Amino acid sequence: MKTTIELPDDLFIEAKTVAARRRTTLKALIEHALRREIAPPADFPPDSPYDVGPFGILSIKKRGEPMSAKKVQHFIDHQYDEEDARILKFFEKP
Repeated sequence: MKTTIELPDDLFIEAKTVAARRRTTLKALIEHALRREIAPPADFPPDSPYDVGPFGILSIKKRGEPMSAKKVQHFIDHQYDEEDARILKFFEKP
């Protein structure tokens, strides 16, 4: 289905930039964001380094241990793993 939406110029530019950086389209970025927004809240296991904040934004839990560059790179490399699995589960047939 096609629809038209109006976005503030700054949001449109930022979204196009993010889409280009991720090597995807604006359409795919918006679709992904909408699916994430309407999906049921994530129930992460207690040992997961991720948490969903009050506005539904995925974040890294604060921990007492210091962060190293290696850990940060690991989080960057795997930042969408759990979210992608949750979205795929949403589309599984019962």
